[in-house]
Amino acid sequence: MEVLKHEHEVMILDKNRSAFYPDSTLIADIREAEPLKQHLKGFDCIVHLAAEHRDDVTPLQLYYDVNVQGTRNVLNAMDTNGINNLIFTSTVAIYGLNKPDPAENFPTDPFNDYGKSKVLAEEIIKEWINGNKEHKAVVLRPTVIFGERNRGNVYNLLKQIASGIFLRVGKGENYKSMAYVGNVVAFIQYQISTLQPGLQIYNYVDKPDLCIKELIGITEQSLGRRIPAITIPYWLGMIAGYGFDILARIIWRKLPVSSIRIRKYCASTQFDASKAHSSGFKAPYSLSEGISRTIRHEFSGKRTDDITFITE
Repeated sequence: MEVLKHEHEVMILDKNRSAFYPDSTLIADIREAEPLKQHLKGFDCIVHLAAEHRDDVTPLQLYYDVNVQGTRNVLNAMDTNGINNLIFTSTVAIYGLNKPDPAENFPTDPFNDYGKSKVLAEEIIKEWINGNKEHKAVVLRPTVIFGERNRGNVYNLLKQIASGIFLRVGKGENYKSMAYVGNVVAFIQYQISTLQPGLQIYNYVDKPDLCIKELIGITEQSLGRRIPAITIPYWLGMIAGYGFDILARIIWRKLPVSSIRIRKYCASTQFDASKAHSSGFKAPYSLSEGISRTIRHEFSGKRTDDITFITE
């Protein structure tokens, strides 16, 4: 946000007011088509980040109401207001799991409703581009994003490692493509300044990819201490995941562990981002710098006592 505000007048549309930029937040819901048309008046570029993306969204129709119909509503509101410039955040989840380093032209094969809904949203954007030669769009497919104040899967993993009580599922030799939030924001800013008519699609990954053992090593170096890991085999982790699935249904609560999360974390998820890194963009941080910055911000000087079941 700060990076973008240096060069642009920025307004945030969200269902919740930003704790860090309350004066720049406008409360809105992309499922509400008519109010959205009013909210987008006076803007010349939309960075569309809104999505239902968690693994445990219920009902499943929410993925499609927000990610698909919501995107259609955004595009209609843009047309109403004569806005031709769009940056849309999709996801590498559209490729599916355990694919061989897919580039942007790789066939889509999503394994969950989040990925399926993003594929449909991309199709809507392609139709929008084809309908007007003045339309400009970048579809950004980032891998898992992490960074300061981000409470996603990488944060949970780093938190568990930093706690000193690290329960690892599998051998830790599976590689993960990751993206530091500071670099993703910088890439979005670069794309805003270089938008061209038509559609451009980019995977975004900070290279080189790291395996879980290497990630543990960077965490140890950043914290200045040794972190032992307790390892259990994948099959046992999946049994535990299915058990948590059953428990979640019984108690009607969302739990931090599920079979789908274990399956995702134990997979090798690597993606080709050579197009993004040969586009003229220069990432301001290396991947190891991003990890170190996140660890120092979130965990330096403190230990967490709660044990989280983390799988990688």
